Parts: sequence; structure tokens; C-alpha cells
Amino acid sequence: MEEERRSSKFKRICVYCGSSSGKKPTYQEAAIELGKQLVERGIDLVYGGGSVGLMGLVSQAVHDGGRHVLGVIPRTLMPREITGETIGEVRAVSGMHQRKAEMARQADAFIALPGGYGTLEELLEVITWAQLGIHRKPVGLLNVEGYYNSLLSFLDKAVDEGFISPTARRIIVSAPTAQQLVRELEEHVPETDEITSKLIWEEEVQRFNYTPTESGVPS
Repeated sequence: MEEERRSSKFKRICVYCGSSSGKKPTYQEAAIELGKQLVERGIDLVYGGGSVGLMGLVSQAVHDGGRHVLGVIPRTLMPREITGETIGEVRAVSGMHQRKAEMARQADAFIALPGGYGTLEELLEVITWAQLGIHRKPVGLLNVEGYYNSLLSFLDKAVDEGFISPTARRIIVSAPTAQQLVRELEEHVPETDEITSKLIWEEEVQRFNYTPTESGVPS
């Protein structure tokens, strides 16, 4: 365990996941196991700031393991996604664009657990940023019981039809278990298309007119 902590190249991983728990216990178990894997490797968590659903499970597991938890949440969602005591550090922002920009800025890699529209939207945007060369951070899918099989099949179809390049398709790392996924993300070497735009991460963040707020929940 100590060797894994020393060897990890990630300081913080951003996890996208649902504010619902899903119908299968395996989704909830996967969220807890992912949290434990981050703890074992000495990796801190960046996530959407909620204390409910899979968000609450993964953040609680990381917090219980003694690692730092940073939750980034729009003020308008706080009554809906935070119940009871907050977990770790909560950073309130004014909107969804600022939330995504701050989560991405703070993280060294990204993992998507099962989730709905919001999870997919966050995942696809960070993949698009990688395709454009805005960042070179690994992106992983925790494909619990094949939850993302249909999405992966769609992406393969898009490659076949010429809408996604084979290089861009390889941005996504997929694995069925948290242990395997984190290991593969550690080993992943990002590729770059010759035609990739030479964008700069800071310029993309500025496009959202993003200004970091002070940590903590506003009174």
C-alpha cells in the first residue's frame, strides 16, 4: 500500500457521478471502492460537492480514509445536493460552467462513475477539451456491470463513420473495477492528433470568465 502511494503520479482525481445512487447495489459498492482506491494510493478527491447519491458515497469513503476532499458546487444546487453536514472542503461557485472549470483545473485525471445527464455532460466536455489539446489529463470510465457499454459502442460507431478519429477515441480509458481503472490511468500516455488545436488551458478557463471563490460554504 505504501509503495502505491509513493508511485502514484496523481495528486487529485476528479470524479463525475450521479446525485442518485442507482438501482443496483453494485453501483454504490463501486463508488465506495473507488474512494478506497484513491485513499490507498494517497490521491485526493475533487467532485461535485453533493452529499447524496454516488457523490456522497465516494466522497465519504475518501474523507473517512483521511484524504482531502474538495467539493465544487453551484450555490443554487446546494439545497438539493447537500443534506446534513458537508464533507471535506466545499467551494461554492456561481454556476455550472465555473464548477466544471474549477473541478478540471484542480484535477490531474478524471473518472466517471455511473450517472445521468449531468455526469455525461461533464464527461463529454472534458473529453472534448482533451481532443482540442486544452489538457493532457487522462479520462476514465468506471464501467460497472457494462453500464457504459452503449456509450462506448456509440463512440466506436462514430469512429467508423468518420466523426471521431481513432486517436481521439483512445482518450477514454475504460475498466470494470476501480482498481483496474486507476492502474490503467496511471499507465496511460495521451496521444495528440497532428491537427489538434494548440490551445492553452488558462485561456479556456478565462473563456468562462472564471474567478476562483474563497473556500467554504457561504453563510
